[in-house]
Amino acid sequence: MRMRELVLALAIALFPAVTAVAEPVPEPSAYRTENYRAEVPETLSGARVVDTPEVVKLWKEHGAVFVDVLPHTPKPPELPAGTVWKEKIREDIPGSVWLANVGYGVLNEEMEAFFRTNLEKLTGGSNEKALLFYCQEKCWMSWNAAKRAVEWGYRQVLWYPHGTDGWIAAGQPFEKAVPLQPEILRR
Repeated sequence: MRMRELVLALAIALFPAVTAVAEPVPEPSAYRTENYRAEVPETLSGARVVDTPEVVKLWKEHGAVFVDVLPHTPKPPELPAGTVWKEKIREDIPGSVWLANVGYGVLNEEMEAFFRTNLEKLTGGSNEKALLFYCQEKCWMSWNAAKRAVEWGYRQVLWYPHGTDGWIAAGQPFEKAVPLQPEILRR
């Protein structure tokens, strides 16, 4: 009888924690500006949320421009001679363009210009061209970047919240990526 009561008490104590995890994250009205690696909402106003099977189909049909927005820290130019710098390897969806660091909640003037200019180039200046934004799973960077594209008037914005984690888990091909970066980050 005592063991049964203990199990019941434990189940009752853990039940609120289980239900709290199940609650969806509400879609905020503003950009996320901190804690970028966290649960993300299921929606993004003005954009279409896509899952892995749809992303695979779009990729095979060349149905969208794939834009990775994972942050990247370049090697600091002021590192002392002999300092070891290990570049992080990014495995990306083949054919993607990696616009590093454009998913932050606040962009400085140079980074915003870099993002806008590259979206214009990638779409040939058409706000009707489909743009698919991703990063990693549980990453607000892609949500922020897609939200920004919607606000700039792009009409076919797709957001892939599972990112490369979902892509690779589905057994899809990947390739090593090199980020495009504005001149300000290369100094």
